[in-house]
Amino acid sequence: MGNSTEYRNATSSEVFNLATVIIFCSLNILLSITASVGNILILIALRKVTPLHSPTKLLFQCLAITDLGVGLISQPLYAIFIFLINFNLWNIISILHDITLGLSICLSGVSVLTTTALSVDRLLALLLKLRYRHVVTLKRARAVVFCFWLSPVSGIFMFLVWDTNIALTAISVSVMLCIVTSLLSYTIIFIKLRLHQATVHPTVHPTGQCDVHHHGQPIGGGIPALRIAQFKRTVTSIGLVQSALVVCYIPFVIVNAILLLNNVLANLEVSFIASLVYPTLVFLNSSLNPLLYCWRIKEVRQAVKATIKQLYCNCLR
Repeated sequence: MGNSTEYRNATSSEVFNLATVIIFCSLNILLSITASVGNILILIALRKVTPLHSPTKLLFQCLAITDLGVGLISQPLYAIFIFLINFNLWNIISILHDITLGLSICLSGVSVLTTTALSVDRLLALLLKLRYRHVVTLKRARAVVFCFWLSPVSGIFMFLVWDTNIALTAISVSVMLCIVTSLLSYTIIFIKLRLHQATVHPTVHPTGQCDVHHHGQPIGGGIPALRIAQFKRTVTSIGLVQSALVVCYIPFVIVNAILLLNNVLANLEVSFIASLVYPTLVFLNSSLNPLLYCWRIKEVRQAVKATIKQLYCNCLR
């Protein structure tokens, strides 16, 4: 009865905040389910996909694992965290906040680094040409992924031991550097492919077939003609994954920059709403990635369909 009286006497602003918390709590629970189911299907599908180069497949698997971790652990904990705010259980909230923050930094950090590595991987495939498979090996890719999982530990250490503002600045700068690296990689890839398209003039026989496509000879100095279309599809797919990451992470960078440079949001209601919006957007990225894999990568889409059909048949037995 006391709670009812408190809510009855609450200001309209407080009621709005409560409604906002409930909405975002429900949204995060829903997104955690979609991220978990989607990335489990993607991990199963990637095991069946053979056309992808092993190091590239490993990076896709690493990205799917981090997204799965977000869906299974980080996002449910975050939903519980924002729900408990209404009950003023600050001891539990403080512990849950530190756990959620640490896991989110780790998983999101690996996700950003892996997406950047995928764009650099495609650039190396274009620049190294025939030497690509000798330089970018599965063993080296595993070493890079291992370093990716170690690097977020420094971010967690800064949050827990050093000043929070320093940690936020370092993380925001790191995210921006990753985004810039990816944009530069795609810019160079785009320029190289346009130059190749402008300079290659294959000979056309009366049969209607081109010499380079008929014989499978390298074009552009190294990429086989029969594989250039697959290369473009993979680049486009990774580009869309990168675009989704930029859309989801840029608000995080902007909000932190505003709060650090000019504390204008510190005492405003919009600060509360922003603190709910940008973590949810970051987590949303984990639900979008499986959809982009299925939409753009034909082999993954077919493998996912086969997996769903197999699971459905097993459920009917």
